[in-house]
Amino acid sequence: MSTTLKVGIIGCGGNATNKHMPALSQIDTVELAAFCDVFRENAQKASDKFGKAGSNVYSDFTELLANPSIDVVHICTNNDTHAEIAIAALRAGKHVMCEKPMAKTAEEAVHMLEVARQTGKKLTIGYNNRFRPDSQQLYNICRSGSLGDIYFAKAHAIRRRGVPNRKVFLDKEKQGGGPLIDIGTHALDLTLWLMDNYKPRMVVGTAYNMLSQMEETARTGGWDPRSFTVEDSAFGMIVMENGATVMLESSWVLNVRHEATNKVTLCGSKGGADMWDGLWINGESEGSLNEQQILVDGSGMTAKEIRSQTLDLEMRTWIDSIIADKEPVVKPEQALVVSQILEALYKSAETGKPVYFS
Repeated sequence: MSTTLKVGIIGCGGNATNKHMPALSQIDTVELAAFCDVFRENAQKASDKFGKAGSNVYSDFTELLANPSIDVVHICTNNDTHAEIAIAALRAGKHVMCEKPMAKTAEEAVHMLEVARQTGKKLTIGYNNRFRPDSQQLYNICRSGSLGDIYFAKAHAIRRRGVPNRKVFLDKEKQGGGPLIDIGTHALDLTLWLMDNYKPRMVVGTAYNMLSQMEETARTGGWDPRSFTVEDSAFGMIVMENGATVMLESSWVLNVRHEATNKVTLCGSKGGADMWDGLWINGESEGSLNEQQILVDGSGMTAKEIRSQTLDLEMRTWIDSIIADKEPVVKPEQALVVSQILEALYKSAETGKPVYFS
């Protein structure tokens, strides 16, 4: 394999133009060589900004996949297309990074994993919050054993008023759900990764369409309640095979005083940690309780600089896994478990009953 990888982008909307392409364009071993979007003008704009002379522009993803020069495909489309495109790309001999969630349904995610194994091509999912400086430091703390056995955790994905302004996010048919599958998926992935626990035993979930249907809230928020076909809030309890418990909270619109998105609280047998206002470790020493704020790498950077560093690390690590033939940091087996838990929470919310994993 050449040390320069030719990458094709499928879906040239905001996620691709604000996350994937800027970070990939900074990597010397990457050439952004093909751009595809159902609205061809979007693909052309992306090519003009991030491509080189001779970059290919498509409106049909199958045409991009038929290009034998493309080594890697990044999928930045609606949730209901993730599996179809990823499976076709893997079978076409491409390595695949697919945006979160892995797929609209757990069954589709299983199929993606099966095809990745069959083809021997690498597959990863865009859970970029693992690559934040505070996440990286907390991961190392967890692996050091200083928190002991982590048996209780909270995954936080709460906005006070933060409904996405793209109507597709409110479309259950295209997305599979609302904040649970949109931002809850990030918080859950981060929590399971920090705990290193991917064996769920049962879940109980609840979901609500409360504030999204209130006319005054909808009017000030700028959405039509009739088009809001997904939940506006969802909550769940996940019990793992080893007895550990994870509480997941997700909402785009909730009457809380403090918002918390993509944050985690961990409680272990030796100590705890949380990300609420910086990274904190708490514990007990010589009979006294103590708390310590951890100085996070890059703590003096702006939020924009931290995001840039996070996305840069995510993309560089992914590209390096291909060139060096290593496992990606976000393994598809892990992302599959996240999708299975999310689907089980939706099922529990719908039926009012716990859902057990075999």
